[in-house]
Amino acid sequence: MSYHRPVLLQACIDGLSIKAGGVYVDVTYGGGGHSALILENLENGKLVAFDQDPDAADNLPDDERLLFINQNFRYMKNFLKLHGAIPVDGILADLGISSWQIDQPDRGFSTRFQGPLDMRMDRQSPLSAKDVVNTFDREELKNIFKLYGELKNAHRIASEIEFHRKTEEIETTEQLKKVLQKLAPRGKENKFFAQVFQALRIEVNNELDVLKDFLRQSAEVLKPGGRLVVIAYHSLEDRLVKNFFRAGNFEGEQEKDFFGNVITPLKPIGKLIVPDKMEQDDNPRSRSAKLRIAEKIV
Repeated sequence: MSYHRPVLLQACIDGLSIKAGGVYVDVTYGGGGHSALILENLENGKLVAFDQDPDAADNLPDDERLLFINQNFRYMKNFLKLHGAIPVDGILADLGISSWQIDQPDRGFSTRFQGPLDMRMDRQSPLSAKDVVNTFDREELKNIFKLYGELKNAHRIASEIEFHRKTEEIETTEQLKKVLQKLAPRGKENKFFAQVFQALRIEVNNELDVLKDFLRQSAEVLKPGGRLVVIAYHSLEDRLVKNFFRAGNFEGEQEKDFFGNVITPLKPIGKLIVPDKMEQDDNPRSRSAKLRIAEKIV
């Protein structure tokens, strides 16, 4: 199975500053590209990998140093505790969806394919994009498209959906695109529908709350001096990561102690890293990637 090429691969490994005997966590295993290079840098160490999509299990190597957990990474701390793997030396998160998931029409993630309005990363989850589109009221839909899609015409989008579903349930990606086609800015249709789909995907998978849970837990399970490496693909994710690294909260408001030191469990390491032109040309998925590195304060 060709899942996807790992984004900013060497930068992630460098950011983790891997110790040969350390314990590391890859919370977005996917195709295993990042994990494979982590394992190459380990000797008698251990890697714990998470992925809520059962398809990711098809990519597992036969390596006794790897423990795979088929769960959402918002439960990272519980499972690490269960397996006696706390504290850890480093954690990697490559957020968003994989190219494999995008390219499967039956998952409903892509604007390019006809498919069911699904968008569930965990197929056992009860809420799908079809449920959101057909059962959420106009105000709820408006808030989703405004907050998660950052769409200026969120009210019109919600109203159009509400009007059309009165006569026919909206069940597929193509139906949704047809309903909203007249609202797409001319020449920017692809970006518009990408934002619509992003908003629904974030709602279906509760992505921002999951990310907040993960960041808090990371600060708790890391050893002093341990590294947290996160790749985000849109501004909503990246803002949460940036603020938490800088201030220890998601609003970005720094609190200082008596001596003027910022009260936060982590400190940012280096500057924001983005793919160079060669990687962007070779792997279009990487174009929006933003990599941030932080270290647990001793």
